[in-house]
Amino acid sequence: MKITSAEFIISNSEVSKCPKDPLPEYAFIGRSNVGKSSLINMLTNHKNLAKTSGRPGKTQLINHFKINLNWFLVDLPGYGYARVSKKTKEVFQKFITDYFEKREQLVCAFILIDIRLEAQKIDLEFINYLGEIEVPFCIIFTKADKISKTKIDSHIASYRKALLANNWEEIPQYFVTSSLEATGREQLLEFIDGVNEQMFKSNTL
Repeated sequence: MKITSAEFIISNSEVSKCPKDPLPEYAFIGRSNVGKSSLINMLTNHKNLAKTSGRPGKTQLINHFKINLNWFLVDLPGYGYARVSKKTKEVFQKFITDYFEKREQLVCAFILIDIRLEAQKIDLEFINYLGEIEVPFCIIFTKADKISKTKIDSHIASYRKALLANNWEEIPQYFVTSSLEATGREQLLEFIDGVNEQMFKSNTL
């Protein structure tokens, strides 16, 4: 897939106010310091589409970007570690869960995980949550340029082991990426393009 257009549409904290367009949506979510904005900018080939910041927790709303006029990239607030009040974090959780449990246009979520770390409890909990509510999702391992291939394989193995121990038959489909080196960009876009083709052929939205 070639990205020919990427346009910010709306930010809000209520699922009912999300765009009404019957277009497939791909939601990106992860811990607050996982490099989500950098990955979105790399993926869309736009330096400032998503706002990057040295301060974790910058994204605090549901952000919709229309890509190629035929699908939405949805940038969601990070979970955990954000430097916001407990009350604000509770609001995050409410509209995040509302989005995943009510948004009919959502066809796939991408859980972003920092590949530099072995399996983290908070990421495993979110993976299990999406599994429980039966939302289709993939894992995106970020920051692959920061560690060796051996370490990458070891940390992916730690996630596989943790999920198998929690009754998963196999680790969900995953992509290894680097925003700095554009690693994984083609594979991710090909995956989204393939899902879009199936959606439009079956006219399920």
